[in-house]
Amino acid sequence: MAFAAIKDNGSVVTWGAWNHGGDSTAVATLLAEGVVQVCGNTGAFAALKSNGSVVTWGDTFSSGISSLIAPLLAKDVVQVCATSVNAFAAIKANGSLVTWGSQFFGGDSSKVAPLLTEGAVQVCGTNGACAALLANGSVVTWGDDSVGGDSSEADGSVVTWGCDDYGADQSAVAALLSGVVQICGGEMAFAAIKADGSVVAWGDSRYGGDSSAVASLLTEGVVAIC
Repeated sequence: MAFAAIKDNGSVVTWGAWNHGGDSTAVATLLAEGVVQVCGNTGAFAALKSNGSVVTWGDTFSSGISSLIAPLLAKDVVQVCATSVNAFAAIKANGSLVTWGSQFFGGDSSKVAPLLTEGAVQVCGTNGACAALLANGSVVTWGDDSVGGDSSEADGSVVTWGCDDYGADQSAVAALLSGVVQICGGEMAFAAIKADGSVVAWGDSRYGGDSSAVASLLTEGVVAIC
């Protein structure tokens, strides 16, 4: 219900529903310069600054940082991501991961905390869960099991998990999912770029899971998907 824009001087401008992040006046002085990344969930935003600190604003349920977490987000943060619903995750320079927000939707990573003390190189979120890629090539997930928090069935190949109707069932294209170099997720579908520049898509056909109408244009030469 709100937007946030980063200007070339590193300041942030927000607008939209005031109680969902559209009003950032409470942290305006912290957003006047040095912001390098902004991400948002259902009701709040988190901004990463060039000094490695994180600033949050919006609905406190979505953005609230406890007194225990705050010192961990004061410096050395290198990436921030959000789940769609009320949670955030941040990677620190030492490869550890910090999470906050709703405990039910990715804000609580305590169950996998021993696996997130080092080596995290990328983190991404779904509706209510998060996945972290570690330097050793393994993936750690947490949050709502039904939307990707439980990856216990993963075996190291191209694997999907969560709600079948939203892209967890890739059986229809499983034979094509070799040589994948990038995967991009939408609300209910996925698209993968292969090493040969072709694209494979699966999931709900109404949300991008069916790319047959443009299949002839996706056989080679693709370098990025968003």
